[in-house]
Amino acid sequence: MGEMEMKTAISKPRRFFGVAGLAMLLTASAFAAVPGITGPVFNLTAQDARLNQPDGASVYSWGYGCNGSPSGFLPAAILNPTCNSMQVPGPTLIVHEGDLVVVNLVNNLPSAAGNTSILFPGFQVTPTGGVVGLLTQEAPPTTNATCVPGSTSCVTYTFMASSPGTRAYYSGTQGDLQVEMGLYGAIIVLPANPPTNCSSGLRAANRQVELYWGEADFRLSTAAYDHPDTCYDREYLFQWAEMDSRIHRQAEAQVLATLGCTAGNAGCSLNVQTEPYHPAYYLINGRSMPDLMDPNYAAEYPHQPYNGNPHMHPGELTLVRTIGQGRWQHPFHEHANHVRILARDGALILSSSTITYPGTTTPAPALAGVLMFNTDTTPGEAFDGIFYFTGRGLNWDPYGHHPAPDVPGTPLDTSASLPCTSDVNGYNTGFASTDTNFAGTPSTAVLHAINYYEWCQDHSKPLQVNPFGDVAAGGPATLPDPNHFTNGAWYGGSPYLGPDATLRATAAACDTTRNAGCTNLQPANMQANPANERGWAFMWHSHNEREITTNNVFPGGMLMMMLVDSREFVIDESL
Repeated sequence: MGEMEMKTAISKPRRFFGVAGLAMLLTASAFAAVPGITGPVFNLTAQDARLNQPDGASVYSWGYGCNGSPSGFLPAAILNPTCNSMQVPGPTLIVHEGDLVVVNLVNNLPSAAGNTSILFPGFQVTPTGGVVGLLTQEAPPTTNATCVPGSTSCVTYTFMASSPGTRAYYSGTQGDLQVEMGLYGAIIVLPANPPTNCSSGLRAANRQVELYWGEADFRLSTAAYDHPDTCYDREYLFQWAEMDSRIHRQAEAQVLATLGCTAGNAGCSLNVQTEPYHPAYYLINGRSMPDLMDPNYAAEYPHQPYNGNPHMHPGELTLVRTIGQGRWQHPFHEHANHVRILARDGALILSSSTITYPGTTTPAPALAGVLMFNTDTTPGEAFDGIFYFTGRGLNWDPYGHHPAPDVPGTPLDTSASLPCTSDVNGYNTGFASTDTNFAGTPSTAVLHAINYYEWCQDHSKPLQVNPFGDVAAGGPATLPDPNHFTNGAWYGGSPYLGPDATLRATAAACDTTRNAGCTNLQPANMQANPANERGWAFMWHSHNEREITTNNVFPGGMLMMMLVDSREFVIDESL
């Protein structure tokens, strides 16, 4: 896949057009965050329903859902949250470190489906009620609407949320069938005492910038763990799974054939063949591309409430929470940068050495997680990692800056001549270049600038000083720019961040004596696009190419876009 792709102006784009590694974003219909329900007491049910797919199919499935109204929803700013009685993935359970978590499960699956249960790997669980199962206590099918703890008709699972992190939960009963049918979900444990350095210095500056531009805070916490190097600015949860529709059709047919039977009686059980295994649908958070770009809690997906449409600004630390919920391992590739792995299954990856982190006084073990090009989504395993992008290494100014034009009569574009003052790490953050610990207060002017966190080494470098095809650049004939030549009218024209950044760098501001602002790329505003958004879309997808299809049709499956937007574009994750 190309490094960047065009984001089309419809909510369900069916095509993507690579643009020589660059792209202009046209609109944003939804954002992701990590929506879920709060506890520490959760009343869940297992039921059947249908899942909508981009090819028009409606697939019979099973899933966990809320048995009545939950205690609450997070993040609080997300609009119109719901928790249906069946959803895939199951409700994301959000608790705090040290909470005593209680999960009451009622089994409202069809009688022929038999018992069901929940496993919570990584926790010391005490199950009560229900009936004895192979791996844990199981809930038999029932018509009961509520759970009476300790009764044989339901199961109560109790455990201490002993450590922070992202973990899976899933059925512990006939897993080859029940997990395939959709009985899985995520539990997120937030640190009880987030590190104090997350609220000071450079680690808190991104939040100050967001506040200036009017963005709400959609984080569940300020840090992923009780560790000073796990601060973050945004977070997203991705649960990867595959689905063999043959298994689902067979399960539905047998359920219909046994309607009204009594569980446990002869002939009242399913005999679904789960091998050979040939998935046709590949899901992230229960949806496939392009459905996963629609809003959280969208009405057209009553049983698939969670989307997968991450956004960020340059310089932000984005926490990626990922769980492999299916049978297969999926090589998850995040274009634009590697991901620093923080932890797996809630266990921080630490070295034997210690370090005094910026904003702290007490040494702490250094993080030892590797940078990964592909982050493996192993079945049953979760990881937390940090994704980071600034534009460093492009070797051109992604903001379209240039020195103020000195041609008489040429308008002065102050945003095109913004300064870039390097900090000790080479970025425009407003901190003194000698301040190695990020102490003090960043410059207000820098915080409010659209190029906050610009990589200063590339400041004012034009993308095209001598564009390909110009006679003066090597002739002998003037040819179209390769971007235009290859992609035609689908090319939006802006390789820059910001709504007017292309205009800053085009001919009106071109100063050939300083090689500033010289490009023949078309202005981005030639398209009928929202006035405030111009950014990049980096494909995030499975590196198993078949898995970015839906029933073998591209695009689909395990494919999403990381949308990197300039600071003045407000990322509103309430949608």
